[in-house]
Amino acid sequence: MSLLDGRTALVTGAGGGIGRAIALRFAEEGAAVALHCRTAFAAAGETAARIRDLGGEAVVLRADLADEDACLRLIGETTDWSDGRLTTLVNNAAVQPVQPLPGMTAAAWRSVVDTDLTSVFACTQAAAAHMRGHGGGTITHIASIEAGHPAPGHAHYGAAKAAVVAHARAAALEYGPDGIRVNTVSPGLIQREGLERAWPDGVRRWLAAAPTGRLGRPEDVADACVFLASPLASWITGHDLVVDGGVTARPTW
Repeated sequence: MSLLDGRTALVTGAGGGIGRAIALRFAEEGAAVALHCRTAFAAAGETAARIRDLGGEAVVLRADLADEDACLRLIGETTDWSDGRLTTLVNNAAVQPVQPLPGMTAAAWRSVVDTDLTSVFACTQAAAAHMRGHGGGTITHIASIEAGHPAPGHAHYGAAKAAVVAHARAAALEYGPDGIRVNTVSPGLIQREGLERAWPDGVRRWLAAAPTGRLGRPEDVADACVFLASPLASWITGHDLVVDGGVTARPTW
């Protein structure tokens, strides 16, 4: 038996590195996976094809999660594809532009908050309404260590991720009686193609600060999500699981 046999999972933002890794790990553990994307349809399709090649079930669904109605449609399309089953939601979709706070417009602020926070609210509410009548389920939000350790140029992103952590705790409280567990995973700096070239100083500083001496891998985040969705975490809800190689354990003075 694999950890997620018989489960159906929806992973938002599955066209990117972390979302792709989460979808693959869920499939490896036996879950049927709906991969959401907004524009990265080809990348999500490649991941879905890989899952099918491994003998799993996968579908790609498109939606702009800044639109509440699109979030509702996405949950409906997932349950239609899975014959009425949705046991696991991973709210991973997010944007992370760099914009200094003094010159940030309200429109720029809202574009990040709507994508990174309001979509989490809308998708969670719709998924939980379905899970309530089908024996419960698990919901995991991908937050960030920037929820508590903001970085320059990321005021909107850090504020949204802090709210995502708070939302998960509130949702854990209110949906717990329905058999729904809600948690967050807060990654640190995760490896992606071209990162060392784009931000060499930041990578150098991270490696010097991390007790484990490396960047995170998308698979590190995916493993945390599998754990929280599995029976191994059956008494864990309202928790923020930090996956950062120990960076936030380092003193700042």
